[in-house]
Amino acid sequence: MANSTQLHPSMPLCFPPSLPLSITPAEILKLFSPGSILLIFCCGKKMVGSIKAANHHNNGYGLEEKLDELRTLLGKADGDPLRIVGVGAGAWGSVFAALLQDSYGQFREKVQIRIWRRPGRAVDRVTAEHLFEVINSREDVLRRLIRRCAYLKYVEARLGDRTLFADEILKDGFCLNMIETPLCPLKVVTNLQEAVWDADIVVNGLPSTETGEVFEEISHYWKERVTAPIVISLAKGIEAALKPVPRIITPTQMINRATGVPMENILYLGGPNIASEIHNKEYANARICGAD
Repeated sequence: MANSTQLHPSMPLCFPPSLPLSITPAEILKLFSPGSILLIFCCGKKMVGSIKAANHHNNGYGLEEKLDELRTLLGKADGDPLRIVGVGAGAWGSVFAALLQDSYGQFREKVQIRIWRRPGRAVDRVTAEHLFEVINSREDVLRRLIRRCAYLKYVEARLGDRTLFADEILKDGFCLNMIETPLCPLKVVTNLQEAVWDADIVVNGLPSTETGEVFEEISHYWKERVTAPIVISLAKGIEAALKPVPRIITPTQMINRATGVPMENILYLGGPNIASEIHNKEYANARICGAD
């Protein structure tokens, strides 16, 4: 497997200009409606549907049916799991992956949910001490770590005898950007090529300042693809360009230009909300939007 640092940007790829098997963004909405979030899908300025998810999302009611429907629309055969990968493990990227894992992780033969983050980011001593306090204040988290034989490393980090890393603690459900909000354990991948090359749905959790660069690298891994993946961007920032005329560039445009994935396949999450509020099922409003 090639080392991602050895690759160089190339021309965008050319995919068929439509969602796979005529799937529409509204169909994607049926899957991404975890917890008590109100998700409203907008097509341009026209609202075409809404879902208010109930609090019973963890009991499996209706979830497997949603998953089966999406698998059928994407042409997934039995034994071939739907592959969803988050790219970037900031607060929003981690929460989105955790919500999906909480809801759909029980259907292991039908869906695979993973998240990519860069390796090597060390957790400083002050953060490790605070993390230890958070763990001990939550009985459910404490018991989970003990069952997973993972508690001792946090004790050692608290004492300064061990250095923790961001990808390591993310596997246990701790996002470095959001230590006080423990998530569920996540499947973490630190090799970008391994994470995205065969993904059916890619969730962009990168900031706008990094989106273009990372997706240019991803385009190398998608050269052999026949169909374009579906991309959902969580990035809320924008970038500016001066040539040929001054204009703003959105993360969805960056992804389209870097990879050649058609705009019809690229959705974005908008709305006034905070990642921790969404995860804690507090009142929040979020919209999944796509091109008209």
